[in-house]
Amino acid sequence: MRRPGATRPGIRLSTRIALWVTVLVPLLVVAFGLLLLPLVNRDLHHQEDSVLTDRAAAVLPSVRTLLTADRRGRPKSEQNQQRKVINEALDAGVRLASQDGEVLVAMGPQPTDPTRLPTRAGGPVTVRGDGQAWRVLTVRIDGAAPGTLWLLAPIPATNPQLAAVRRRVLLIALVSAPVSGLIALAVAERGTASLRRLSRRAAALDPGAGAAAFTHGRTGTAEVDELASAIGLVLSRYDEQAARTAQALDTARSFSSAASHELRTPLMSMRTNLDVLAAHPDLPRAEHTEVVQELQQDHARLLELLTALHTLARGDLVEVSAFSSADLAELVDAEVAEASRRHPTATIHAELPAGLRVFGWESGLRIMLANLLGNAALHGHRPGGAADIRLSLRAEDGWAVLTVDDRGPGIPAADRVTVFQRFHRRQDSPGSGLGLTLVAQQAALHRGTVTIDDAPGGQGCRFTVRLPLPHGTGPADPLPPRRDWLSG
Repeated sequence: MRRPGATRPGIRLSTRIALWVTVLVPLLVVAFGLLLLPLVNRDLHHQEDSVLTDRAAAVLPSVRTLLTADRRGRPKSEQNQQRKVINEALDAGVRLASQDGEVLVAMGPQPTDPTRLPTRAGGPVTVRGDGQAWRVLTVRIDGAAPGTLWLLAPIPATNPQLAAVRRRVLLIALVSAPVSGLIALAVAERGTASLRRLSRRAAALDPGAGAAAFTHGRTGTAEVDELASAIGLVLSRYDEQAARTAQALDTARSFSSAASHELRTPLMSMRTNLDVLAAHPDLPRAEHTEVVQELQQDHARLLELLTALHTLARGDLVEVSAFSSADLAELVDAEVAEASRRHPTATIHAELPAGLRVFGWESGLRIMLANLLGNAALHGHRPGGAADIRLSLRAEDGWAVLTVDDRGPGIPAADRVTVFQRFHRRQDSPGSGLGLTLVAQQAALHRGTVTIDDAPGGQGCRFTVRLPLPHGTGPADPLPPRRDWLSG
């Protein structure tokens, strides 16, 4: 009993091929037979015409003798003898008329109305009358005794030779149907054997094994090999998407875990301040202002942290399709202008080339530049002074090299690796601890590096970002294997 919703098994490909061949071959035989019949009919006409022409040539001397005898008034016995010769020489109709229209001979099958006969000499033609048809050859006789000779061959309503051809075509069509079907079935079964083997292997695949479990050797049949390649490609894409889905789930869990851990402190602080405001509505103005400022600071910290976590997650999940050719010099110039607007007390000097293109994710490059400049603006100054930032971009040995120098306290050599870790920040830092992590993430996504050194002169800090310059339209796979900056 068939289960509800189950589909009925379809007809096998080999059976379909055999059925089609069984139907098409007889039809083709009949079609070619129908095309053959007119050719056979034309050949039969040519044969009949040839016979008429030969007989005309054979009887022509006797006809001339008869016309001469008639003109000279020879004895009737000699004329009868000539007619006898003509009658014995031909098994078809014959008609002979002198120049004055007197019919000298009219024997054999011919139309009852002689006016239907052609008067002009030429090749054989078909004449119809009284429900019959004749093939007629007209011969004009010149000389001393002119006249006209007609030789006639009746055309039967059903030519036995054409009927024989029809019967043979029908017989061949009937015989070819089962024979061609059986041959086609055998050939199709052999031709689709590799396809059936491929189907069994595909049906036996373990979904958890992925594309690595599907191996296919060349069969020599192009369609089967193409189908196997398509199956392998689908499986590899499925594996890739499954990995990306698992990574997205890990990123979502990490986002939730990091957010809940890092947001706990500012949320508790906000809750405390809100309780203070609720319990003391008559709080002195100075204290009330201080509590509100703390709430604003906590709110800004929460917003910055959530934004940074979201940006970090975007970097972990970005696809290669988001990468394209980008003018790095133009992006740096735009981010310098934005940083000057956000940090009006900072002084930023930029040395940029006319144009320097890289193959990258434009949004990610903006994130990296914004965090580099923001970090320099916040930490790149001495106590009580304004930040002095110097930025330089150049091409060097196949790399785009970006340096950001500040005049701040610098970063100790022991901390120049850990500052790129998540949530690493100084005691007095107002940031989220993710700014430099975003810089390292974007440098890695673009197959580059970021390093920290002392600024020229020994005062301050220098960040150096190196990104590969594209060869042609860009690297075939610009994404690195590591994609877990948020989850680990």
